[in-house]
Amino acid sequence: MESKVDSIEQDGVENISYLTQVQAAQLDELLTGPLGFTVHQLMELAALSVATAIAELESLSVPFLSVEDLTLDISESFDILVDATFGFSFLGAPNPPLDDLIQRVVALQSSNQKAVIVCVDIPSGWHIEEGDLSGKGLKPHMLVSLFAPKFCAKTFHGPHHFLGGRFIPAAILEKFQLQLPDYPGTSPCVRIGKASTGISSLKDKYFEQHVEADPFDQFQKWLEDAMSAGLKRATAAAVSTATKDGKTSSRMVLLRSVDRDGFVWNSNYESRKGQDISENPHAALLFCWSGLNREARVEGTVQKISEQESEHYFYSRPIESQIAALVSKQSTVIPNRQTLHNEYKDLETKYYDGIVIPKPKSAGGYRLRPKMFEFLQGQESQLHYRLQYTAQDIDGKKEWKIDQSTCDKC
Repeated sequence: MESKVDSIEQDGVENISYLTQVQAAQLDELLTGPLGFTVHQLMELAALSVATAIAELESLSVPFLSVEDLTLDISESFDILVDATFGFSFLGAPNPPLDDLIQRVVALQSSNQKAVIVCVDIPSGWHIEEGDLSGKGLKPHMLVSLFAPKFCAKTFHGPHHFLGGRFIPAAILEKFQLQLPDYPGTSPCVRIGKASTGISSLKDKYFEQHVEADPFDQFQKWLEDAMSAGLKRATAAAVSTATKDGKTSSRMVLLRSVDRDGFVWNSNYESRKGQDISENPHAALLFCWSGLNREARVEGTVQKISEQESEHYFYSRPIESQIAALVSKQSTVIPNRQTLHNEYKDLETKYYDGIVIPKPKSAGGYRLRPKMFEFLQGQESQLHYRLQYTAQDIDGKKEWKIDQSTCDKC
């Protein structure tokens, strides 16, 4: 049995092994044979890898529909399409109904629509080793290889390539002499190489000729750029508040969600920022993506999110975080760190074996409803570009006034 695999040096990472069609089939046989995996288990693990890879770039609700439920025109129906019709034994042209569906997606790409195509392991219409020989296969924005990349992945030149399948035992890695990257933390996927839309190509870009008319769309685009470029804590923001007499303070928070209702972050209502907001419900958020030479600033009014939203978030967090919320009394003086640790251990003993932890009344979140957005794109010349959106009430309807300017910020 031939087990030697080819490997190639990727930009910025260690050698990556690539599998031929025969080797991929052999690996499948071993996983479902001596190693005892069922097909359903492997599919679940594969799906988790793909979902995690997609979540690295953007958070979306992805519906699952049958072919019959799809509209004939899918150009405006979806933000993202996942192609998971891969298989090692596919030969020749795809059979119905896949042939028509694949061509509809190919046509979608050629029409320059914004929908993102994610392919799992082998893009539909591709030869497993030679790639898109016919030129009629999918050209995905993102490829999620499973186990180890197949030879066709060498011809993939899209911006995002991930590897999923860290469940392969050490014995299999040794048998096939696989060289694979380390997976971060407990993640089931890891990025291979660097995104072509990374820091070096984005940081000195001017504003695109097309400026989004809606500031929420502009913010979402910049946030996605930051996440695609692999910037750490891309959702982190400095939130600034002030007391009723104008005394200001700032601290860092993590953005929990954003939509047209506003920007939401989790907090403690008894903290200093909570006290500030109760006196003066005006605040500002500042996002700094230094790797892209970009900043985004949002100003508006703040209010508490609903108790239902707060409870949903609280109970979605790990047990350890729920207990920590009970222990933590933000902005209050404690005797020492050991006192805090002892209280945590006592509550850990009390709330064991699935006992529901009561959500503290102080645990909740805030929503900032924007009245002004400002986007700043830095330039090497120090003549930076600034884009400002200001909310205006025109005939009872909220509209955004857009102004562009420059600044000489250092």
